[in-house]
Amino acid sequence: MKIFYGVQGTGNGHITRARVMAKELYAAGCEVDFQFSGRPADKYFDMEVFNGYQVKTGLTFNTHKGQVSYLKTAIEASPIRFVRDINSLDLSGYDLVISDFEPVTAWAAKRQQKQVLGIGHQYAFGHKIPRAGGDPIAERVMKYFAPADLGIGLHWHHFGQPILPPIIETPELPQQVQANKIVVYLPFEDGEEVVRLLCPFENFEFHVYSPQPVASKYSHVQCKPLSRDGFQRDLYDCAGIISNAGFELASESLQLGKKILVKPLHAQMEQISNAEALKQLGYGHTMFDLDPQAIEDWLHNPHSVRVTYPNVAKSIVQWITCGMPQIDTEFVERVWESVEVLQIKH
Repeated sequence: MKIFYGVQGTGNGHITRARVMAKELYAAGCEVDFQFSGRPADKYFDMEVFNGYQVKTGLTFNTHKGQVSYLKTAIEASPIRFVRDINSLDLSGYDLVISDFEPVTAWAAKRQQKQVLGIGHQYAFGHKIPRAGGDPIAERVMKYFAPADLGIGLHWHHFGQPILPPIIETPELPQQVQANKIVVYLPFEDGEEVVRLLCPFENFEFHVYSPQPVASKYSHVQCKPLSRDGFQRDLYDCAGIISNAGFELASESLQLGKKILVKPLHAQMEQISNAEALKQLGYGHTMFDLDPQAIEDWLHNPHSVRVTYPNVAKSIVQWITCGMPQIDTEFVERVWESVEVLQIKH
C-alpha cells in the first residue's frame, strides 16, 4: 500500500505522533511519503525515521507571549503560496491519503476528490468532549483548517464517544524518579520571564527546553535547546512537567506517571479545552497565567496519575491494512479495554 501522509509541523506533538505511526506503517510493509508544513525547513530535528520527506510552508498560528493572534496570523499567511502548494501536490499515485491536521495535504486531496483519513487529536473535537475557550473563529479553524472525510480522533479518555487513546511510544517505566527534577517546555512564552519565574524555587532542578534557549545564571535552572533524545532522557526520570497544554506531551507524561501543570495558550481553543479535560479527569493541574503561587503549590504536591495506554498506532495500521472497515463500538471498546488509571505519589 502506498500512502501519502501530511503532518502539521507547528508543534512537536504532531511530529512525535507521526514517528510512532511511521514505525508501524513500515512494519506493515507500507510505502509512505511524508510531508510537513508549518515551520521553516531548518527548524525540524530528529527526522531520520521519515526516510526522506518534503516540506511546505503551509499555515501556522502567530503567537506572542503565550497568546495566539488571529490578526497577525492572517497578516503573515502566504495565501498565494498556500494555493500554489495545494495545486502542485499530485496525489494520484497513492492508495491512501492521511492528514494529521496538515492543511496542504487535506485541501489537495479535496481538490483531487481523494478520500482523506484524518488522524489526530483535533479530529476528536467532532465529538462531545470537554470544550472551553471556543469562539466562532476558533470553531471554523478547527473545522476547515485541515478537513478530513473520515477522522480518527484521539484523547486521554473516550468520554463515551467513538474516539481512541493517544498514539504514543510505550516505553519501560522508570525505575527511579528524581522527586525534585522538573522538565519545563513553554515554547510560546517569553524565555527570560520563565527563568525569572522559576529562580525562587531553589530546592528544585528545572530543565527548561525551548527553540531558542536564553541564558540562565541560576544553577538550578538549566536552559537547553530542543532535542528529542535529550528531552526524552530528562522526561524519563523527572517527577513532573510544566508545559503549555499541547496534547502529545501530556499524553507521554501520563503514560510515564508524571505530574502535570499546564498553562494553555490564550485564545487557543484546543489548548484551553485540553486544560479543561485534564482538570475534569483529575489528570493534571492548570494555570492560565505564569503564576508563581500555582507553581509553588503544584511543586509541593506529590500526587500524580499514570495511565497505561496500548499501542494504538498498531491497531490503526491493522485497521488500515484490513481495508478500513467501519469503526464500530466493539472496535473502540477493544482498544480501550486495556487502559488502566493508577494514582501514584512521588
